[in-house]
Amino acid sequence: MTAIDVSAARAVPPTGARAWSWRALRRPGIIVPALVLLIALAWAVAPGLFTSVNPTASVGPALQAPSSEHWFGTDATGRDLYARVIYGASQSISAALIAVLVGLVAGSLIGITAGAVGGWVDEALMRVVDVLLAIPTLLLSLSIVILLGFGTANAAIAVGATSIAVFARLSRSQVVSVRASEFVEAAYGSGGTFFGVLWRHILPNSLTAVIALAALQLGSAILQISTLGFLGYGAPPPTPEWGLLIAEGRNYLATSWWLTVLPGIVVVFVVLASNRLSRAISVGGNA
Repeated sequence: MTAIDVSAARAVPPTGARAWSWRALRRPGIIVPALVLLIALAWAVAPGLFTSVNPTASVGPALQAPSSEHWFGTDATGRDLYARVIYGASQSISAALIAVLVGLVAGSLIGITAGAVGGWVDEALMRVVDVLLAIPTLLLSLSIVILLGFGTANAAIAVGATSIAVFARLSRSQVVSVRASEFVEAAYGSGGTFFGVLWRHILPNSLTAVIALAALQLGSAILQISTLGFLGYGAPPPTPEWGLLIAEGRNYLATSWWLTVLPGIVVVFVVLASNRLSRAISVGGNA
């Protein structure tokens, strides 16, 4: 390929990226999930902007149905459920972000090391990854959170640990694929060192898919954090947390359906929005 061809090839992706971004912004299927996630993130960052009610204090009659005064009704102790859902976003979403970060960092380090070094190191690390993949996700997260202790932070670490194997597998496959490319061999042939080639050529060309997986894992992490909270392994009462809110309302489902249904709808909407948006990004807007 001539120098002119290379420059022309390099000019194509930015144009395509700009065109995709403008097309994506015009799609209702992308705009709606993005708005849902932005609202949820705003709840997590600045809950006081959306409600002035104390989420842990009794503000009205117990088990009051949704009304103009209490949009999501009140719980068994008279606390405003809408305020508790909003403040619960900071617990659930921040824990999900921590979980994704744990899986991304630890899994990528394992996968990159295995793929770049190869040999017995690759075999040993991948056998450990195989063991992690063989353990059911919920069982592994429950085992870890029991060892670490209850709480939102420990639940986030436990959920993140369950995704390490997935990140490790993907990052290893990407590194192995890029390492066999001609431009990597040329870099070694021109005097490049192992770490120099790894840092300048292999990593930049192999982590794109891993970052896309991290976006996909966010919705799954929110769901797993809520599951642990529902089972009582997350934030202790009266701290508002989405899974805990659903668990608190299950005893009143026959008479006060809003205690479980409304927080559950919020969780479903946020998870679906996260999955829809991340899949659209990962496939270049063709989802």
